[in-house]
Amino acid sequence: MATTTEPGGTRPRRLRSEAGIAWRANGPLSQRAARTSFPNPARRGLSVGVDIGGTKVAAGVVDVHGRILAEARRATPGQDPRAVEAVITELVRELSAEYRIRSVGIGAAGWMDLSNSTVLFSPHLAWRNEPLRRNLEKLLRRRVTVVNDADAAAWAEWRFGAGRGESRLVCVTLGTGIGGAMIMGGRVERGRHGVAGEFGHQIIVPQGHRCECGNRGCWEQYASGNALGREARELAAANSPVAKAIIDAAPKDGTAITGALVTRLAMEGDAASRELVDDVGQWLGLGLANLAAALDPGTFIIGGGLSAAGELLLDPARRAFGRNLTGRGFRPAARIERAALGPEAGLIGAADLSRLLSRSGT
Repeated sequence: MATTTEPGGTRPRRLRSEAGIAWRANGPLSQRAARTSFPNPARRGLSVGVDIGGTKVAAGVVDVHGRILAEARRATPGQDPRAVEAVITELVRELSAEYRIRSVGIGAAGWMDLSNSTVLFSPHLAWRNEPLRRNLEKLLRRRVTVVNDADAAAWAEWRFGAGRGESRLVCVTLGTGIGGAMIMGGRVERGRHGVAGEFGHQIIVPQGHRCECGNRGCWEQYASGNALGREARELAAANSPVAKAIIDAAPKDGTAITGALVTRLAMEGDAASRELVDDVGQWLGLGLANLAAALDPGTFIIGGGLSAAGELLLDPARRAFGRNLTGRGFRPAARIERAALGPEAGLIGAADLSRLLSRSGT
């Protein structure tokens, strides 16, 4: 059963009268489509956003202010593409029974083709050249928009969250690995082939830790939730006295020492956990300095589970960013801010993009 929140409830969002909605694929949209003012929300209807993760599929009804009015979720049913599509269909139908839905947006981890119709590759699900949009449109009998989950989260932060008003925004998501997306001039910047934003796989330590992508020394091996958990496990395995709180908080086999556990202990004041988070923050700042040299954004938004550490993570990141920024002292520096919308950003962004892109005919 879906849970509901009244529109005037806990998630108020300020609506701007105009917003760029161009989706950079085969070229910019028309000027009329790229600058759109919104009419009365009651007349425009509502959208469903679906965020597909490795462990859960979350869906929500979202209004034009970015407020979630109802949510429903299911466990991700393994890696079978047909089973995942069945769960998505079930969630959308459940929410559609209670609300008048005008559009459906899907945020999925993976590389999309430039038409946003096919998932070329997904790291968490067995999608290889999967025609996801076509399959879901057949099941739901309505138009579906499919976008990369990091792009959806970045769009939500730009429209309704910590990135409002920023013309050049880079979002970095710290979870199991590192995801990313860019909003440039009111458009999601996807690159020439649609796979831009794989920031976690910049090689930051030549011949460093092996990465799941096949390379060594990728940024996400040093500045992600997985990296934080790995460093804590090594400290615990050495039976270091400074790791007592970490060891006591985890099962004796050490398998449950994760980045989330270390983040929680750091927030509770454990010195060793705070030191580990500080180390990850410094790696984060170094990678952001590299991105600033290439992209020159006005703001970096840091999201994902690891961002729950707040200033324990961002303060060392800002210091390392300042030390490593090219031309430091002679150029403006980007702001580094924590994401405002939390884990719901992906479904908010997917819903909002589906509404805007359906209206523009893209």
